[in-house]
Amino acid sequence: MGIPHSWDVFGRTDELGTLNLLDDATVLSAFREAQTGERVGLTMDADLLDPPLYGREPLQHTMLQLDRNTWDDRLDAFYPQAASQWDGFRHVRCRELGFFTGVTEDPTDMGDRLSIHHWAEQGIVGRGILLDVERYLARIDATYDALQEISIDAALLHAVAVDQGVEIRRGDVLCIRFGWISAYRNLDAQGRRDYGAAAVSPPFAGLAADESTARALWNWQVAAVACDNLGAEVSPGSAAVGSLHRRLIPTLGFVVGELLDFDRLAERCAEDGRWTFVFTAVPLNIRGGLGSPANAIAIR
Repeated sequence: MGIPHSWDVFGRTDELGTLNLLDDATVLSAFREAQTGERVGLTMDADLLDPPLYGREPLQHTMLQLDRNTWDDRLDAFYPQAASQWDGFRHVRCRELGFFTGVTEDPTDMGDRLSIHHWAEQGIVGRGILLDVERYLARIDATYDALQEISIDAALLHAVAVDQGVEIRRGDVLCIRFGWISAYRNLDAQGRRDYGAAAVSPPFAGLAADESTARALWNWQVAAVACDNLGAEVSPGSAAVGSLHRRLIPTLGFVVGELLDFDRLAERCAEDGRWTFVFTAVPLNIRGGLGSPANAIAIR
């Protein structure tokens, strides 16, 4: 991994990882960012990815009539991590270390340990900061394409923050827009089929996977990292560089979000020059869950 683990920072029985940075004072301070009361949803359409990626089945939504005046929903083939999502601590382990805090059992044998329901008890509420990488790069590189393998390092994230006039603070929910959802939306049906036909993982722009990225995020002391692409880190990446997922989640205890839809938020932020907001999300309260739909909104 190239970095030490963080398991003794919050304790070996910890369930929250970087969410511990969202203490009462930090959350209360975040509400200063709400100036108009405008709410912007950050969850993409549940069926936008068509065909589904990574071997998942299509979501099946059935409407059931219970009696003459009452109807109900049923969802089949519902994958909590198939659209806007949080990766829980059971989602990925590091071969050398195990899951976060050194848990070595498989998720089926963990009981309540590292379950996503621990995050749901208080939710994810804090100061959100949006770094619009796509908007920044489009001005200086006309060839930028979020559907291609492009590695974004911490230095570039810092440059975007400086350009937008914002400062990353302790306890922030760092939101990064690579422009992936926008680019995917612009594909026609055949283009989406071709894109999803990649043998391992389709290519997309994302965070550089090396240890320097993990160190920068840790040193910035952000409470969570939420991105608008399929996997936060660049894909398909390099085996020689390794996995940012394994550096961030099991090793450092980072809370990572993927496929959050920042397109409308980015437009509003660009219009008035305010790139910070109140970020709120409530993960699914499912005991034993490995991940969850994002259920996130920004309050401006």
